[in-house]
Amino acid sequence: MKIIYAFIGIALFFIQSCTTNSYTSQILSYGAFLNDNGIEFRIHAPSSDQVQLIIFDNPQDENGIAYEMSSDRNGDWTIFINGLGVGTIYGYRLNGPINDNSIIIADPYSKAAITQNTWRHVAKTLVINESFDWQGDTWKNFDMRDLIIYEAHLRDMTRHPSSGTSYPGTYKGFIENDQNGGITHLKRMGVNAIQLLPLWDYANVEIPYKKQVDGMFNDWNPYERNHWGYMPTFFMAPESYYASDGSRKVGDWNGASGKAVKELKEMIRELHKNDIAVILDVVINHVSNYDWHPLKFIDRDLYFHLDERGNYISQCCGNLLDTGNKHVRQYIIESLKYWMLEYHIDGFRFDQAHILSIETAELISNELKSINPEVIIYGEAWDNRSNEFSEIGWGSFNAHFRDVLRGDLHDYDKKGFLFGSYRPNENKKDLKLIIGGTPKISGGVYEMPHHAINFLEVHDDYCFSDFLRLSSGESKKIDLIKDKLSYISLSSRLKKMNKLAAFILFTSQGVPLFHQGQEWGHSKVIAETKSPDANVFRMDPNSYNKDNETNWVNWNELNQNQDLVDFYKALIQIRKKYPQLRKTLFKDIAFYDFKNEFSLGYGFDEALIAYVNGDDKESLEITLPNGVWNLLISTSDQTKGELDDGKFILEPKSGVLLIKG
Repeated sequence: MKIIYAFIGIALFFIQSCTTNSYTSQILSYGAFLNDNGIEFRIHAPSSDQVQLIIFDNPQDENGIAYEMSSDRNGDWTIFINGLGVGTIYGYRLNGPINDNSIIIADPYSKAAITQNTWRHVAKTLVINESFDWQGDTWKNFDMRDLIIYEAHLRDMTRHPSSGTSYPGTYKGFIENDQNGGITHLKRMGVNAIQLLPLWDYANVEIPYKKQVDGMFNDWNPYERNHWGYMPTFFMAPESYYASDGSRKVGDWNGASGKAVKELKEMIRELHKNDIAVILDVVINHVSNYDWHPLKFIDRDLYFHLDERGNYISQCCGNLLDTGNKHVRQYIIESLKYWMLEYHIDGFRFDQAHILSIETAELISNELKSINPEVIIYGEAWDNRSNEFSEIGWGSFNAHFRDVLRGDLHDYDKKGFLFGSYRPNENKKDLKLIIGGTPKISGGVYEMPHHAINFLEVHDDYCFSDFLRLSSGESKKIDLIKDKLSYISLSSRLKKMNKLAAFILFTSQGVPLFHQGQEWGHSKVIAETKSPDANVFRMDPNSYNKDNETNWVNWNELNQNQDLVDFYKALIQIRKKYPQLRKTLFKDIAFYDFKNEFSLGYGFDEALIAYVNGDDKESLEITLPNGVWNLLISTSDQTKGELDDGKFILEPKSGVLLIKG
């Protein structure tokens, strides 16, 4: 049956890719359904005694015109209105024992949302024209083992003036030609996949700082912003703030033009034309703590986890959805399938996937693969649950890879391999394990190497080079950095560590992922601001709330460590060229041990061998296997060349990749 479903999904997608019409509304159970005569509206509200459809003249209209809807025994409320079409703005008013009829809610199935920049994220739903000329575009179905993923925040990639785009911080600006940032940089680096921080409509304004509002007191976020996007509201609507007419001003309305829908599709189409897969970072386990999310007003007992007092349970970020509930699961799965079919999304990175039950995760996997069997699926599976997700075919962020190389995230005394050290209870076996894809059969957690999403840095915590600056003692957390451009320039030691880390990242089994700016050793220094932030000019371990130069990519910084950027580019090309670097099982890797605990060789076949030396002081004399060997790439200044004397000296904090013949 799965084969039949997959065929149906692919056939539906193929039809759409060759036409300008949308067929994906067929997979949605609720929402607004447009035909030649009008619109049918459908919402699930089983606890309501009365539901009214409210049609508005404009976003500022607070009252609208009400139409009574009718219900069936399942709690589905429907109405068909003749003569309505694209551009209709609507919402719902619910009456019942658990409903607040003073609030008009938007449609939880909104495909486009008009939202106000307030902490309540007041919203209305816009009926859009979903037709789009995909020009024959299809999914980029890469072998997972071939992926090289670049994690980026859409706005950050073009918002800084140095990007040179006419539409900074937008979908449209991301693919503009003749710029420094956006798609130009992805092509320059040679990556074939981009993981974008959340693009679903989200609550981007937080409650006022140091003010009491509805029983809440914000003493943690002086910026009053949620910049990264991890407070989702509408799971099927793109964030309109990133449209070419988006506004940041508090109180303004975004999304009235519906431009976000078309501009996002244009961006994805252009990325696909350049053989770059699009992976969305999605949040399906929680919604914003403060917004007027429709599900909170429809039936919060049905959709959310509540404590014994009836309060929302929040874990880290927002109000937890009950993903074990069949209605929540339906909402999640239909939204994901919608993004695959309507936006040609190639894959998903699931935020805080460890919160999900394996049953829910497996259901998601089966449903998505019924649409595209090659869909990319991986998650953030902390709490030692990577093994469970790997058993059902999911990849996950490989924290062990990060920590073996870097050391402990917070205790800088527990240093990793890059410092010529190992954390307590770790040794060279752990280095071998991460190089080989951290497989379960050899003491790791993954069923297959490509389930390991290897990384040194993502958006969370201190960025990689700031971690090195702090852990090495070259910088302190209290340091004030007023000349960031000069600060970016890496010392000789930190540059060696950066290159060695990148070398291991791109010569290890698993999927390499790196974050925007990592390739030139960027620093997240808190930018000067009017917000009352006491840590301005210091390094930032959590920049989720800063829509400013703390996060915006300054493309002038590349020049400070251009050789590191070039090294990343060279490694990417080498990884693409030699399949042994990404398609070798742990059992087939030949490891070469040395007396030094921080030196290791690893060969993927008889013709390709890598050597690394993490020691701070000792060089390593290597006796090469028989034959003539050529240097493919080195972390040091040594250039390519033939090594025919059978010996090689590997300097401290360096690595080389050799090819025979």
